[in-house]
Amino acid sequence: MISATDLKNGTTFLHYGKPYQVIKYTLIKMGRGGAIVKVNVRNLESGSIKEITYSSNNSVDEANTFKKKLQYLYKDSMNAIFMDPGSFEQIEIPLKVLGDDINYCKDGESVDILFWDQKALSVVLSPKVNFKVVETDPGIKGNTASNIYKPAVLENGLTVKVPLFIKVNDEVRVDTRTGNYVERVK
Repeated sequence: MISATDLKNGTTFLHYGKPYQVIKYTLIKMGRGGAIVKVNVRNLESGSIKEITYSSNNSVDEANTFKKKLQYLYKDSMNAIFMDPGSFEQIEIPLKVLGDDINYCKDGESVDILFWDQKALSVVLSPKVNFKVVETDPGIKGNTASNIYKPAVLENGLTVKVPLFIKVNDEVRVDTRTGNYVERVK
């Protein structure tokens, strides 16, 4: 059991039998009454976000989650296929569970998958990943005075806005939380 006051950011717990992860924790202390804990949480099965309020003396069940390193192989129309490098067992995870996070996985790359009771919940991504630019318009000479961005298609199929000096075959770093260009990789 986890006390409601211990529901800090990143903590996973069960609420009505469903696994949730805390995004934001707030403790509100009343004058004469008890404290109230408000948490913004993400449902780890569906990805939806909601706010839950607890009294400070309540407690919740702990969700037994664990991470497992798997190798990303490919995706089809319904599933993403990963391989356990130890047993060579292939694991299929529905794309609706992974959401847009699957776009930041490269073929053959090792990624951490978050599991809850043998059920895959999400891909644990690093905050920034590198991709090669496969298609973009050439920069126009003389437009370097201001921050002008142009669209670029990356090797994973995503389109991001990049500065004018980026060319085809350049490698760029992308923020996985926002999907925005960060910098050119040297």
